[in-house]
Amino acid sequence: MYLFLFNLAVLDLGSISTTVPKAMANSLWDNRVISYEACAAQLFLFDFLVLAEYCLLTIMAYDRYVAICKPLHYGSLLGSRACAQMAAAAWGSGFLHGVLHMANTFSLPLCHGNAVEQFFCEIPQILKLSCSDSYLREVQVLVVTAFLFGGCFVFIALSYVQIFRAVLRIPSQQGRHKAFSTCLPHLAVVSLFMSTIIFAHLKPPSISSPSLDVVLAFLYSVVPPVVNPFIYSMRNKEIKVAMWKVMTGCFS
Repeated sequence: MYLFLFNLAVLDLGSISTTVPKAMANSLWDNRVISYEACAAQLFLFDFLVLAEYCLLTIMAYDRYVAICKPLHYGSLLGSRACAQMAAAAWGSGFLHGVLHMANTFSLPLCHGNAVEQFFCEIPQILKLSCSDSYLREVQVLVVTAFLFGGCFVFIALSYVQIFRAVLRIPSQQGRHKAFSTCLPHLAVVSLFMSTIIFAHLKPPSISSPSLDVVLAFLYSVVPPVVNPFIYSMRNKEIKVAMWKVMTGCFS
């Protein structure tokens, strides 16, 4: 589990470092220019890290399932070698996903200028600049990605159905509470990650606007990586006490 948390922390740090520093520099210097190569690199890194994180969250759901539903088999199913291989598979899947999207997106001819209405290079915004008859190939890739996300979501949901069924069969209330407490941070991270992405990309066209798109992009690209460490830190009593002291000191 700690290996997965380490990888999640690295992915969060990489994801937020891909978009925020450039956006802050543009804001400070009132300059919204980004080179073609930098835009391609930003799109690749962001897609790579986001999918790798989602695959890792799916693996972590399996980790929680084995820990609660098959605790006696945890050592054999999720040994250090198996965990390292699964983490590497998540990174590899994200890398291939990023390469595929970058290659498809930046092979499209741009017919509608070169101004991206976003604070970072995002696939939907670049597709808006492409010729109307040339973006279908990338749309097909996006459909495949949607099915991949949907498959991971179904796996996570089924894992938690089995977890909740196993927890509810625990006779003692203390045992149920302890089992639930090990799952809640992961469930909160997955819910935050999925809800922000789904709302950002599946919102009704009637409420779409450039300013709203920027806000929603901020929610799914910046908020989850920033909040995730705090969610997992809430299980640590010393950190909770320290944060409580900081909050009470601010409002006293």
